[in-house]
Amino acid sequence: MIDARAAALFRQLAILGICLFAASTTQAQLDDSLRDIESSIIKIYTTSAAPDYFTPWRLMNPSQSSGSGSVISGRRILTNAHVVADASYVQVQKHNDAERYQARVEFISHASDLAIIVVDDETFFEDTPALEIGDLPEPNTEVFVFGFPVGGRTLSITKGILSRVEQQVYAHSGEFLLAGQIDAAINPGNSGGPVIVNGKIAGVVMQSGSGGRTEALGYFVPPDIVRHMLTDASNGQYDGFPDLGFRTQDLESPAAKAAYGLNPDQNGVLVIKVFQNSPADGILRENDVVLSIDGYNVAGDSTISLSRSLQTNYKHAIDLKQIGDEVPVQIARQGQVLDLTLTAQRRQASYSLVRGEQFDSLPEYYIYGGILFVPLNMNLIKRWGPDWTRTAPVNLLHARSQWSSPEKREVVVALQVLPADVNLGYHDVRNWIVDSVNGVPVQDFYQFTRQLKNNNEPYVVFRGESGYQMVVNHDQAVSTEAAILNQYRIPSANSDGLFDTQQLAGQP
Repeated sequence: MIDARAAALFRQLAILGICLFAASTTQAQLDDSLRDIESSIIKIYTTSAAPDYFTPWRLMNPSQSSGSGSVISGRRILTNAHVVADASYVQVQKHNDAERYQARVEFISHASDLAIIVVDDETFFEDTPALEIGDLPEPNTEVFVFGFPVGGRTLSITKGILSRVEQQVYAHSGEFLLAGQIDAAINPGNSGGPVIVNGKIAGVVMQSGSGGRTEALGYFVPPDIVRHMLTDASNGQYDGFPDLGFRTQDLESPAAKAAYGLNPDQNGVLVIKVFQNSPADGILRENDVVLSIDGYNVAGDSTISLSRSLQTNYKHAIDLKQIGDEVPVQIARQGQVLDLTLTAQRRQASYSLVRGEQFDSLPEYYIYGGILFVPLNMNLIKRWGPDWTRTAPVNLLHARSQWSSPEKREVVVALQVLPADVNLGYHDVRNWIVDSVNGVPVQDFYQFTRQLKNNNEPYVVFRGESGYQMVVNHDQAVSTEAAILNQYRIPSANSDGLFDTQQLAGQP
């Protein structure tokens, strides 16, 4: 009996030993594969100076930051756009190498928060193998995040689980694009580093959970979006993501479905806006119901199924297209099913009266009669700080919810008044939206500035939506311009290129 028990115990110990050996071997192989990737991970140092949209003729103080990247095919480094946004100087450094190399931005897609940087010194790429772009892993897959987070100088590798994939608002651009969510630790400096699965890039780290409402959550740009950017970059010209020029709302109410001609078995979303001069103009109509896009059936909550385990907003089917691609759309119009085709085109400058945030460009402005006029955009609104949704002026925030049209494409703001005799009585005016000039409605900033530049009236009357007016003597405004600029140390009355011949001819 004792011998039998001893034999059984021996067998159990033998099995345990085999399992431990197998586990240690697997772990060793895993460790080796991760070590092979380390030489392809790059630290990025950026010096940037963003424009000051409160005083648009000057830059804010330069700042230094760091991020991460990975070497991909073509001797290129893949990283986030926000790592190199507004960059004036970029350096890169390899893992376990003290030398820094000067780099430059070759292509940048702020919409997808992705960028490609290159190093002209080819010796930099010695012993830095290119990583391959892989596929989006299934939920619950184990992933590894590589990067150089703050708190140390050496490479960091963290492990986590892919917990969710769906459309998210990208913090950098405000775009609503597909993103992966992981529970690996992500901190400042990790941005631009790769998410690795099976030795391939399964995503690019872009942001962590914000607002203190989540713990240990981070987001990455998935492979489909990365490939879209790389295809876009192939000709060196930025096209971005297309837009078909219509907007919808969910259609889940049985009463609403019946009212728009759907039977109980049909599902889709309701078209509530079709923009002029867009791909959908003249093809789709308001109150059409979109049943499918590019072969994906659209549910009443605006989602499509990409796989058995992945549902996301139907916008993703459009995001995957390049400019010029045809997009089949099936709709129901008053109960009749129609198969239509739209051609993906570049997005209009803005479908809202407020343009989205811009990077790597200087702001536009015009000083007339000592009054600083600017176009309203998200750069200006965000200048009120991280809590801009609460601290920015209400009238400027309200404009974000208004659609643009050929009659009114943009909002013009009297941002501040530089006190002088020519503007006496208006020195306290701030953040005031101009509705018309001498009775002519404001269409956009170029039309507004051309009207002032070419004015022949003795007085210029600016009027707001509420009826409030500012009146300026035109001759006095022209004659005192140089003195006002000199008094406030402003180099020019207008931003560079504002009054180019082409723009004055009405071709902005």
